[in-house]
Amino acid sequence: MKFLHIADVHLGAVPDSNMPWGVLREEEIWRSFQNIITICNDEKIDLLLIAGDLFHRQPLVRELKEVNYSFSKLETAQVAIMAGNHDFIGARSYYQGFEWDEKVHMFLKDTLEVIEFPMLNAEVYGFSYHTRDITDPLYDTVKPDANDRIHILLAHGGDEKDIPFNRKKLQDSGFDYIALGHIHKPELISDKIAYSGSLEPLDKNELGERGYILGEISQEENGKTKTSIRFVPSSVRQYKRMILAVNQDTTNGALLDQAKDIMRDNGTQHIYSFCITGVRDETIHFDKEAIKKLGNILEVDDQSVPDYDFDALYRENADNMIGLFIQKIRENAKQDVVAKKALYYGIEALLTSKG
Repeated sequence: MKFLHIADVHLGAVPDSNMPWGVLREEEIWRSFQNIITICNDEKIDLLLIAGDLFHRQPLVRELKEVNYSFSKLETAQVAIMAGNHDFIGARSYYQGFEWDEKVHMFLKDTLEVIEFPMLNAEVYGFSYHTRDITDPLYDTVKPDANDRIHILLAHGGDEKDIPFNRKKLQDSGFDYIALGHIHKPELISDKIAYSGSLEPLDKNELGERGYILGEISQEENGKTKTSIRFVPSSVRQYKRMILAVNQDTTNGALLDQAKDIMRDNGTQHIYSFCITGVRDETIHFDKEAIKKLGNILEVDDQSVPDYDFDALYRENADNMIGLFIQKIRENAKQDVVAKKALYYGIEALLTSKG
């Protein structure tokens, strides 16, 4: 049985809504979800597992209809889906009573249910969130029935506010696969437990690749099952934090070229945060706004320090605050890394106020 596992799609979210590419990001989240349908058909997937937070909030009827239309195009796959802490089934949730395509099977209760897939000799266990936060470790005692079917658990959580769980207890629970959601970073905990992560990164802290889990469960002659999984990157973009290293000879033009090269080599479609580091000429100030104009630049942080001649500065200012500051730092810190930074930043502040 081949399966595809996704979670935390967050349809309706608009990452970087205040940036020029914000509208595109909303569209890309929908496109990434629709791409999963195509992949399911190409790979002849038997079961599509959605471990919560398909939507960023409780969905509207038109959004459910749009998603349902996408599900109707599945050629081989059945769908098992649960609501997570973002799209939880509230009192007025449109999940209640929605008529899904016959391929779609949703957990509607907040207590454990089992959905059977006889053609696959499989059953999927799970429940949906009915409130935003659940602090009880509800998954720690869940175990599959004693039968010869393939057993899968859909589970959403893993932190203090959202169903904390013991990983060892899950590992020993007896499921052939546990499809996890809620944590947006993909993680293969074992060959039978994994976070798929989000399909698309949703903010600047979600660095690295995003995508889905592709897996297969086979039943062997001895009655045991074998599970194999792999993470497949598929996101349209990534958030990247990159260093722009400078020295005393670095000009604004050189810095721009360095940023251009990094974006060209790593992909201009990605969204960048740049950090300028190193020791610069004391007369130069880098133009951060010029760097932001190069493309998808979320922020530029200048942590470079000017190349001051501290001995000359001390001789020139021995009788004032600047000289006293240099003397005290040198006496107390012996020029370690922290002291040098304090010296650079302190002197820059004092010289600026003096000017």
